[in-house]
Amino acid sequence: MSLERVDSAPNARFCQAGRMRRRATAAGLVLLCAATACSPAVPPPAPAPTTVTATTRATPPTTSPAPAVPWQVGARPLPRRADGFGEVEPTPPELVNRALPTKDLFPPPAGNAYASTISAVPSDVLARSTWQAACPVKAADLRYLTMSFWGFDGRAHTGEMLVNASGAAGITRVFGQLFAAHFPFEELRVTSPAELTAPPTGDGNSTSAFVCRPARGQTNWSAHAYGLAVDVNPFCNPYTQGDLVLPELASAYVDRSRRRPGMVLAGDATVRAFAAAGWSWGGNWRSPTDRMHFTATGH
Repeated sequence: MSLERVDSAPNARFCQAGRMRRRATAAGLVLLCAATACSPAVPPPAPAPTTVTATTRATPPTTSPAPAVPWQVGARPLPRRADGFGEVEPTPPELVNRALPTKDLFPPPAGNAYASTISAVPSDVLARSTWQAACPVKAADLRYLTMSFWGFDGRAHTGEMLVNASGAAGITRVFGQLFAAHFPFEELRVTSPAELTAPPTGDGNSTSAFVCRPARGQTNWSAHAYGLAVDVNPFCNPYTQGDLVLPELASAYVDRSRRRPGMVLAGDATVRAFAAAGWSWGGNWRSPTDRMHFTATGH
């Protein structure tokens, strides 16, 4: 027997015995792990990547505020005083800095240029005016004017007026100068009969001339009844006597140190323009003080 074969047989048995021991050990480990609930050291799974999601808060639906309802002139009658005028009340916030838009009665002037006309009073205009046979002026002695003016809305408008024939040309020149100065008016229109008997609302601001009525608080005819007086922006230039303010809601405009558009002030362009036409200003009177009033008669 060669040495190689003699030596390989024991070695083979030894190797086989070693493999059997390793298998037995491995099997024992498996049994031990099963008994002790151990597990191979497997690294824990990597955490899932965190996704940061921006939180979107529910935004309440945006609702546009309801459009402000513009002041409705003449909508609220005032309680009457013993003298027949309305109760004087504080000026509503909407009117403290009055700038109501003009309601157009006629087409605006072409190219925003001043234009005026003077004519006999059309029959339909006379019918909607306060003229009547008992008035101290004949209809034939009145003139119908149309004139351009600037509104508080910054736009050019066309208004109307009835005046005495003797003052018609001068008044159109006055309003031409005020148009050039951009002095604003709320409206220029002919006063209607219904306005003479309507309950007082204290918020009127119409510039007008001829109105067939007595002087305030008197029985004799006013200069307006002859077409020889013009009231300019009455609300912005109130009449005052004692505790009476006319219009009755215009108290905010009694303080003349607070200058606002549409106000007539001593020595300003409005006073100068009327003075050049020979008309004086009631704002210079002591009692009453009639800041809206311009007259060709002195009263």
